[in-house]
Amino acid sequence: MPLYKTINPNKNTTLLVWKIEESFDDLFNVIDLNENSLKRLNGMRSELHQRAFLSVRHLLNLAGYSDFDLYYNKYGKPLLIDKKNISITHSHQFSAVIISDTDVGIDIEKNRPKIIRIQDKFVNTDVDSLSDEDIVKQLTVIWGAKEAMYKIYPYGGLSFHNHISIDPFLFANKKSTGKVIFEDWKKKYQINFMFFDEGFTLVYAIPIKS
Repeated sequence: MPLYKTINPNKNTTLLVWKIEESFDDLFNVIDLNENSLKRLNGMRSELHQRAFLSVRHLLNLAGYSDFDLYYNKYGKPLLIDKKNISITHSHQFSAVIISDTDVGIDIEKNRPKIIRIQDKFVNTDVDSLSDEDIVKQLTVIWGAKEAMYKIYPYGGLSFHNHISIDPFLFANKKSTGKVIFEDWKKKYQINFMFFDEGFTLVYAIPIKS
């Protein structure tokens, strides 16, 4: 079972990472899916996406849930029937879920140089700062942090550039803080990140109590 990593940021939060090494059949044959999930799975053209989708359901099982316990609001935010909060991510050969009593968000991204070309779309130089460290990893952390905070917001409509910011950080600290300010939603988050040897960055966000 390729459970890659388990993290417990606090006593009420669990983060599970899966390294997707199995075939589609190996993942599919031992998991139960609801009707909507089967329809989504069959509509996916990429087997990589199918395997990622199935690996998330395996992570749910490890956390004590099944696919039947998961549903989505009209904005696509995942929810659990027991009212706990969940966030889901996958990228290439990795998938992850974070489950908590509080709002949480997670993102995994592959570190790719092409992110430099699109940084103007999500980096706001009025509030986001860059250091002298590896620019690709820095931008990937910023993107991942904003994606994680974006996933916490339940209504949609956020702009990475205009409504979400991340404070300066250093790789050695493996953490930062960030904010979402949009209409009546004004919240600050603890941002944690880590780099995988395989060339990926994992970022997750947890609210800071005021």
